[in-house]
Amino acid sequence: MNWNRSAAVALAAAACVTLAQPVAATAATGTPSGPWTAPNCTRVTGDGAVTFTTDGGATLTPTSGTLKPISYTHGLIALDTPNTLLATHNNELQRSTDAGCNWTKAANLGSGAVRLVAGVGNRAFGWQQNASYLVRVDGTAVTTLASPTATVVGVGTDRTDPAHVRVAGSDGRLYDSRDGGASWTAAAGLPFGEDALVYSVGFDPADPGHATAGAMARGGATTRDGGATWTPVTGLSATGGAANLFRAAYSPADPNTVYALGIDLGETTREGRHLFRSTDGGLSFSRIVDNTADTQLTNGTLLAPSPTDANVLHFEYGTYFQGYGTDLFRYDAATGLVSKTHNTHDGVSAIAFNPAQPGVMYLGLKEIEVDPLS
Repeated sequence: MNWNRSAAVALAAAACVTLAQPVAATAATGTPSGPWTAPNCTRVTGDGAVTFTTDGGATLTPTSGTLKPISYTHGLIALDTPNTLLATHNNELQRSTDAGCNWTKAANLGSGAVRLVAGVGNRAFGWQQNASYLVRVDGTAVTTLASPTATVVGVGTDRTDPAHVRVAGSDGRLYDSRDGGASWTAAAGLPFGEDALVYSVGFDPADPGHATAGAMARGGATTRDGGATWTPVTGLSATGGAANLFRAAYSPADPNTVYALGIDLGETTREGRHLFRSTDGGLSFSRIVDNTADTQLTNGTLLAPSPTDANVLHFEYGTYFQGYGTDLFRYDAATGLVSKTHNTHDGVSAIAFNPAQPGVMYLGLKEIEVDPLS
């Protein structure tokens, strides 16, 4: 990857958007059935857990509340109900019904670090990574589900059927439910065998039967039949050797475009950490971004593909250490360039996009308290 600062500045400027008229679509596609609009506010009212940007992170909308340490916003999604978003902040479910301007508490979740995935018809599912916590959210009602696995590493929904959901366990096995999580059927296949440690499973938002699993030292594997069979992925190692694949994120704009974060274990430079891109549905990957002083990657780097442009990936690096703040990056496969904006928050732990105005990017924030050195 070539780091071109002049081009990066130009890309950052190009990220600014003009807010157009709202659009309407059908619920069958998972997009709004009514007129989603852009947020009509200059300040977000809430506890400070969520803000939004219209220029790729160059400027963030101020919030009326201030995050209290220690705070994490692990879940953040836009629903197909017009102007409705959900967020999980610590152990609370928060909800906005005006496109992200005002946030109120909807429910206690009884647990923290809950991630979210949108379903159909004002429905969502929440889960904890590597735990058995699993819930269904319908409006403001939260229903606890009996998880089919003690260690959930991914959840996928069906944008044509609100009762259809898939869950992945830490061995990569997929479990299918056709009744909203009341009962489950286990898939026959395993992506890496019985003794693999699977970090995560990323699902195609257009098809929960299409998914990519990432594992320790085993690289990745992709299924198109709901986990009955798996195909090993290629391209994660320059020598064809062992690799860690930490996470995969499908482009909502094109199910054949998949982004991934991994480590080539045969490489010692900068720990061999890279971002990868696939254009064949997750079967083969190519390196797109390296771990450098300019683009710092961690094992937990957040990946947020653009909802409308399969060439664009947003990712972040944030830390409280020495008050560094957060870098928001934008990679464009059309140019091969990365642009960067910076803010003073300790991190961005979730990203969502406005369905009608994808240039409006919602950011879930975190705040870390550090004891002063004596």
